[in-house]
Amino acid sequence: MLRSLGHEVVLIPPQYIKPYVKRGKNDAIDAEAICEAMSRPGMHFVPIKSRDEQAALMLLKVRDLLMKQRTMLTNAIRGHAAEFGVIATKGPQNLAELLERLGEDANVPAPARELLNSLAGQIAALEVRLEALEAKLKAHHKADPRSRLLATIPGVGPITALSLTLKVPDATVFRSGRHFAAWLGITPREHSTAGRQRLGKISRQGDEGLRQSLVLGATAVIQQVKRRFKAQRVSRTDSPWLLQLLARKPEKVAAVALANKMARIIWAMLVSGELYRQPQAV
Repeated sequence: MLRSLGHEVVLIPPQYIKPYVKRGKNDAIDAEAICEAMSRPGMHFVPIKSRDEQAALMLLKVRDLLMKQRTMLTNAIRGHAAEFGVIATKGPQNLAELLERLGEDANVPAPARELLNSLAGQIAALEVRLEALEAKLKAHHKADPRSRLLATIPGVGPITALSLTLKVPDATVFRSGRHFAAWLGITPREHSTAGRQRLGKISRQGDEGLRQSLVLGATAVIQQVKRRFKAQRVSRTDSPWLLQLLARKPEKVAAVALANKMARIIWAMLVSGELYRQPQAV
């Protein structure tokens, strides 16, 4: 609406305005802080998404919500079943076995069995809805050339690629790949002074879902590399940098480092539009 009136609209993250709030809080103090923040030459802004982009993002948010509900129901069934001494291996793939054992166990009362079957029915309904949502997401991924481009990166699947393109419509707002990685929260938190550089743990700022997806994708890549290394079948496409990192760092630390590198590659590909190039052995 403001744009239709001829105004140039920008969004500023609230955490960047808070330092300019003098004391207390009211509309006048907030407006003064916003004006002061706007006058800073190094201020960062948030790109504004269109209505179609917001609607596409709803697919991801609704999928995450349904997955959380499925996890809650699965944990509830496992917890109630354990009260009657019926225990199964963790994981949604083992839920069918648990329900089968509940049906065969004579020590489980009929009312409890009925309620557990009701919870299982809710999980089955959620599975149907999740399959429908994932089909829409895959269709959206195939129709988006930027998403298909990112899916060529090892460790980046269709859902992660689509999430990146929807949540980062314009990668040029970041000055470099490091700024993009810092926005995702996978760069070390710095507390340096007097010329002494002190780096701590990752900041964990930015979008938690994107950061989690990249770390999980990096973990999957590391597992494949370690499996080939143990079998003495190291591929030419395996990164020498990653092999050296795994030789001197724990797996989880290497996963975060690889996720950081993947973020920089993603930024470069989004800005340049180039295809992913496999690392070359030195």
